Amino acid sequence: MPFKHSLSSITFCLLSPKPFARLSPGTLAIAMAGTPEKLSTAAEDDDVKFGFQRSEMYQSKLGGTVTSYDRHLFLCYKSHETWPSRVESSDSDLLPKSLAAALKARKDDIKIKTLLTICEVRDGMEVSDGDILVFPEMIKYRDLKESDVDAFVDDVVVNGNPWSSGLKESLNGSYVFICAHNNRDRRCGICGPILIEEFSKAIEFKGLKDKVRVTACSHIGGHKYAGNVIIFSSGKDGEIVGHWYGYVTPDDVPALLDEHIGEGKVIERIWRGQMGQHEKVTDKVEEQRVPEVTNEEKKPLENGSQETSATGFSCCQGDAGVSCCRDANAEKKESKKGRGTVSNWFGKWEQREILTAVGMVGAVAVVAMAYGFYKKSR
Repeated sequence: MPFKHSLSSITFCLLSPKPFARLSPGTLAIAMAGTPEKLSTAAEDDDVKFGFQRSEMYQSKLGGTVTSYDRHLFLCYKSHETWPSRVESSDSDLLPKSLAAALKARKDDIKIKTLLTICEVRDGMEVSDGDILVFPEMIKYRDLKESDVDAFVDDVVVNGNPWSSGLKESLNGSYVFICAHNNRDRRCGICGPILIEEFSKAIEFKGLKDKVRVTACSHIGGHKYAGNVIIFSSGKDGEIVGHWYGYVTPDDVPALLDEHIGEGKVIERIWRGQMGQHEKVTDKVEEQRVPEVTNEEKKPLENGSQETSATGFSCCQGDAGVSCCRDANAEKKESKKGRGTVSNWFGKWEQREILTAVGMVGAVAVVAMAYGFYKKSR
């Protein structure tokens, strides 16, 4: 059953014949000076081009579209509306840039594959600028400064120890991160804020404010799957797992709260993958996996790059998203193919020689027999 909208959302929806044709904050600011007709048109245009009504919705398989990783760091930093396109490398945002650079510099020392994402400082999250959330450990470190970055990375990320100079707190409940990085991609900029609003209303309506927290996050990879949602919560076995969802719409919010967070069930039709998932895939999503392809057929998911975050390390990613690894099986196949070709050529050559020799012997025999008959006849 679709979730009930607030009066303000209903007002926007009534202006448009299409569902989800609501305005993002940016579109609203531009359209406020116009008439209701212009308001409706702006909402519809955004929704058709970038929102939940866009043509690419549900066109790609989702299963298997998450890079393998085992730890996720979220740096709490400002508002998603202020993040530049590449917030982890922006000269105007030195804390994200310093942390991303430190992780990249120590990547050969980091035993656990780690992703870094920026998240919004938002009411209800109980965080401030510079706080770090660590999953699946469910740990919060307070007030990271640029001068502390190297020590933090060395203590926590490289050596797996508590941060020696930071205040450590335990996290509880479930955390929902929704990509709303508008300056990186318009699709996430349109879908993300709407989903955050829907989650917030549903959480309040269901009395889950102390159990579920939701906020915006920066680019996580896969803009075309917007709305993109990551949920960290306890599974049926009690372990904390980060599940990624794509093509999420407001109608999916109740199921994600009630079934995924409430009961530990995976919503398979919009499930992209999970933290800690490597080559082994559970049977229930095997049919959703993107088919395996050879090195020659592999292509980046988007934008000519296979990056998933500023510090999503991969030993097989070279410059411009070109793989630097070589498939040993492919080499063996090519080697066998080459040997087979040469062998077939020699086989054909030997066959021709044998036939020629047999033909010559036969001709000699015929001549000999004819000469014998000739002598007898004389």
